[in-house]
Amino acid sequence: MSLIENTVSLREIKSGGKLVGSVKVPGDKSISHRSLLFGAIAEGETTIEGLLPAEDPISTSKCLNAMGVKIEFLNDGKIVKVHGVGLDGLKEPNDVLNCGNSGTTMRLILGLLVGKQGRHFVLTGDESLNNRPMKRVGHPLKMMGAKVNGRSNGDFAPLSVIGSQLHGAVIGTPVASAQIKSAILLAALTAEGSTTVIEPANSRDHTERMLKAFGANIEITGELGRHITLRPGPKLRATQIVVPGDISSAAFWLIAGSIIPGSDITIENIGLNPTRTGILDVLKQMEANIELFNKREIAGEPVGDIRVVSSKQLKPFCLDNEIMPRLVDEVPILTVAACFCNGTSQIKGASELRVKETDRLAVMARQLGKMRADIEEHSDGLTIYGGKGLVGADMDSESDHRVAMSLAVASLMAKGDSTMARSNSASVSYPEFWTDLERLLK
Repeated sequence: MSLIENTVSLREIKSGGKLVGSVKVPGDKSISHRSLLFGAIAEGETTIEGLLPAEDPISTSKCLNAMGVKIEFLNDGKIVKVHGVGLDGLKEPNDVLNCGNSGTTMRLILGLLVGKQGRHFVLTGDESLNNRPMKRVGHPLKMMGAKVNGRSNGDFAPLSVIGSQLHGAVIGTPVASAQIKSAILLAALTAEGSTTVIEPANSRDHTERMLKAFGANIEITGELGRHITLRPGPKLRATQIVVPGDISSAAFWLIAGSIIPGSDITIENIGLNPTRTGILDVLKQMEANIELFNKREIAGEPVGDIRVVSSKQLKPFCLDNEIMPRLVDEVPILTVAACFCNGTSQIKGASELRVKETDRLAVMARQLGKMRADIEEHSDGLTIYGGKGLVGADMDSESDHRVAMSLAVASLMAKGDSTMARSNSASVSYPEFWTDLERLLK
């Protein structure tokens, strides 16, 4: 084995080895959040299989518990039952709602609460979350009559919400963001009149798919489906949800399997929603050896298995504004991939990464720089001069789960061993990442 754990958060990662075998990644984080939230405001009992048992969805569950929603975790969490309270059944909590480190929890719950008339809510999070921008969600909600306040004129949590009667609106979002869109659509469920969201580009459509499954009156029109209209009225009905594997988590194995010589990995039960499969398009650009098979549809979401075999030579790639909404979470591991492509890769239109759990552009440039990667940082992206190799180094995930897993893959390909501080941050989205890595290493 090439992996040694020294403490909970500090790991030594020995270079070398190959990755062989099959793996099932955790349930999709985006779908896990939404299944809990929509189940909570539906009528009846929603059953969820494959919910991601990680910190972010648990933050969503705890917030819902605090507002009177009963959520049962059965069979070691493999089955989750959400006892819905209906569209207007959320209670005013006795304390502030703590969203932990989860921006999805805070932004989507914000949309859920602004229409709960006569009730007062306060949303907060950890230090990182409380310094991430929230006005991008609060401003469009205010266009619907929401009463939201926070630090710096509402841009930062803690956020105070006074539930009020909302009115429908036509809202154009400045960026293609599934979180902004979802917050607006959640608020629209109890507004007077219809609401239309117009996006500059397609973002993840899990919310639209799942709202339809729960019985909402939602219509998608316009060029490339960028106009989403919700008409309030129908009660949401409880349903059964099967959460597919998260392609953002699968991306670490897809890249590792492509760049580490001798690797052959099969990733099972992966969500193949077309608004999320930008990573597959980039792998095709790179001429990676990937195969999709066993394609099927589960609860309205396309699913399949993916096999990846290592490539001797990978071509450089270019990411831009058009593809970015379909792979924004995969940029850190694609930065690692670029270091092993034969040529110069460009990442553009990625300024959104500066307001994630960390400034991911700066962090990846800084940490891979320690490994002597040749990277230039720009305001909205990176230029990576590949094919020069990496050397082992003392690294720090800077408490970002996607950075931790990306650097782990980079370390296996480095010349010399590495250490990583705060490696436990991977548990935010992939609690078993280090266990799976050790099992696959040969």
